[in-house]
Amino acid sequence: MVSLDIETTLWDAGARVIVGVDEVGRGALAGPVSVGVAAVSRCDTWPQGLADSKRLTAAVRESLIDGIRAFAVAHAVGHASAQEIDAHGIVAALRCAGLRALSAITQAGVEVDAVLLDGSHDWLSAPAPDLFTADADESVRVPPVTMVVKGDDTCVSIAAASVLAKVERDAVMRAAHNDHPEYGWAANKGYGARGHLAALREFGPSPFHRVSWRLPAVVA
Repeated sequence: MVSLDIETTLWDAGARVIVGVDEVGRGALAGPVSVGVAAVSRCDTWPQGLADSKRLTAAVRESLIDGIRAFAVAHAVGHASAQEIDAHGIVAALRCAGLRALSAITQAGVEVDAVLLDGSHDWLSAPAPDLFTADADESVRVPPVTMVVKGDDTCVSIAAASVLAKVERDAVMRAAHNDHPEYGWAANKGYGARGHLAALREFGPSPFHRVSWRLPAVVA
């Protein structure tokens, strides 16, 4: 169950605005990787029904969006394309998408004091050396990052970011489905469902596919 326990600890330590960060699409075969960010200031309530996006139906996620946007001080979703994933790798692409989302928060005039990032690996802070220097916006300051394992299931700001990212990426994949209906993206959102894999074997990859990944070969 989500709570504001971790956010409150940071607020008590002096942080004013905290950003929850979560990604969607990391394991897909097609489409972008998307990173949601939700900035929150001190509060004690949150949108009713908020939870990890994976635990919610599409209809419930959609119903939460307006409430999340009203609840957050600022919010954004950044994307890195399949071509960027192929060129730079998934971890660098995640960072690029995250910096794009943080840049949108900064451009909205919100100063962030701390970041809560879902998982156990900090892919948001700059690596050494930075494999994505050419495309990442290094003018974006990444505040101190706290990793939260299963954060999308326990942390309000991360759960909000998770829902934002999932809803926006799903919309991207539904739109892409209109141009490439053979892959069934309206249903599978680019993941390795049986019908998607069968279509790859029949038609080969589209421009939305991550061709550097191990995709099924076309069956002659």
